Amino acid sequence: MDWTPGGRSGDLEDRRGDSGGGGFGLPHLGIGGLLLIGVLSLIFHKNFFALLSGGSATTAPTTQTRPVNDAGEEREVQFVSFVLDDVQKTWAQTFAQQGRTYRHAKLVLYRDSLPSGCGMARSATGPFYCPTDQKVYIDLGFFDELKRRFGAPGEFAQAYVIAHELGHHVQNLLGIEQRVEGAMRSGSKTQANAASVKLELQADCFAGVWGHSTEQRKMVDQGDFEAAMKAAAAVGDDRLERMAGQNVSPESFTHGSSEQRMHWFQQGFQSGDISACNTFGQ
Repeated sequence: MDWTPGGRSGDLEDRRGDSGGGGFGLPHLGIGGLLLIGVLSLIFHKNFFALLSGGSATTAPTTQTRPVNDAGEEREVQFVSFVLDDVQKTWAQTFAQQGRTYRHAKLVLYRDSLPSGCGMARSATGPFYCPTDQKVYIDLGFFDELKRRFGAPGEFAQAYVIAHELGHHVQNLLGIEQRVEGAMRSGSKTQANAASVKLELQADCFAGVWGHSTEQRKMVDQGDFEAAMKAAAAVGDDRLERMAGQNVSPESFTHGSSEQRMHWFQQGFQSGDISACNTFGQ
């Protein structure tokens, strides 16, 4: 991916020095957080949802092993900043064309754990968007996991993750997330899972819409596109269930299969049109 390091975004909150240990408290999570908890339950064979209903699990206090401003992470921090600004600039332009005003999200970098508007953010849950405080939470260690555990290396794979989470912010601004959340509460578990899949696939498509703009500006090549597709496939529910030693169960999907996630990212990437991302009409 063609980009030039150049400082930090004004929408970036570097809170790597505020991380703390203690309880696994999760009083409330946004949709993104809930879906990630479901994936973790499959991978680690543990019911993390029990923690949402009064269960508890404690860990030893966290010890910082790296300085807050680790020089070894600075390039990665600047890359996150670049992608954050570029994605939000793209959405601001798209909203303006529709006569809307885009409100910027913040992106919070942290280590280990940190309180968020949706409960305790923890590195084990991976990146997520919290609609309550309109912030994306990322522990940089996730990108190492994306490369090592999920086999999706490359900067554009990382950019896909950031753009996907900001896609949830777009859904929040457009009122889509609120409508889906209401449907999830009122429907059956199967209906809620199906709604969750459509929400996630649309966020993948929105990430692709931004990816289209980078292609138009000649910032990416075919290798970058393939890296993003690999990242989308890596977090498909069917692949995660197989990794967890489970039988593939489509009715339990909350994110979509690898094939679906690749399809909708590609749909946005090829069209560059938000109207092509109507996963709810499928």
